[in-house]
Amino acid sequence: MAPPPARAAVWRLAAAPLRGFRRTLDERGFTEIPSPKLVGGSAESGADVFAVDHFGRPAYLAQSPQFYKQIMVGVFERVYEVGPVFRAEPHDTVRHLAEYVSLDVELGFVRDHRDVLAVLRDVLAGMVDAIRTEAGAAARVAGSRLPDVPERIPVIHFRDALALVGADPDEPDLAPEHERRIGRWARSEHGSDFVAVEGYPARRRPFYTHPEPGDPRWTNSFDLLFRGLELVTGRQRLHEHADYARALAERGEPVEAYEPYLQAFRHGMPPHGGFAIGLERWVARLVGADNIRLTTLFPRDLHRLAP
Repeated sequence: MAPPPARAAVWRLAAAPLRGFRRTLDERGFTEIPSPKLVGGSAESGADVFAVDHFGRPAYLAQSPQFYKQIMVGVFERVYEVGPVFRAEPHDTVRHLAEYVSLDVELGFVRDHRDVLAVLRDVLAGMVDAIRTEAGAAARVAGSRLPDVPERIPVIHFRDALALVGADPDEPDLAPEHERRIGRWARSEHGSDFVAVEGYPARRRPFYTHPEPGDPRWTNSFDLLFRGLELVTGRQRLHEHADYARALAERGEPVEAYEPYLQAFRHGMPPHGGFAIGLERWVARLVGADNIRLTTLFPRDLHRLAP
């Protein structure tokens, strides 16, 4: 049985920004890479992973291509990937999936996270333009309200964002209601559907995140909010081997567990950073869907493994 026209239009709409994503990065000298989805360890300390049996040895489904895209920056300087990622975190909400499509980007020789944000801005503009030029009819049928991507995305520091929403200054993260209020502020003050919250606390970021110069409580990282919902996480990474060893020691994690990854940094890596966009969440926001499952062909969550 064919899906209703509006549902079919969602899938046609989702395909266009994938083309725009690739085209924008190809034009800027990026190389598309694949990375393995069967891995020997966690990419992000503390996150839950799906364990599998790999010929009698423990293995895991990859949470992200993080380590691999960083390593390949040392080879190609600018890389990207489109592929599935897997999160075994027991979320049962309208904004989380156990498997989703991640659009990952990594680039070398950055000054800080603002260079990463500038590339993200161009990528988003390319993705929106692809929908307008290649999937306009599908966007109309799906009820999509396409955004205008500003030349410069407005930025607010995390500590200022907490003050803006009246949250406790010691809060380590933004709650969904905080994100919605900051989104309304960005629309009211800057006329923008997008706003970047930078400087997240170091205790809430992975060990490979570069600290904010002069105040290591904060980081050179950001979350991009789109219409009041977190869409993208981006950051500048550490790139010196000694800094990685120190960061792992401070968190009480064994260096040995990350040795295959850290080998690349022994031979020198450029200052680099990157970001990742969740395709299904992006499309859900474009069409105003109140559940991410409505923009996923075959959702995988706490309860679903078929069809």
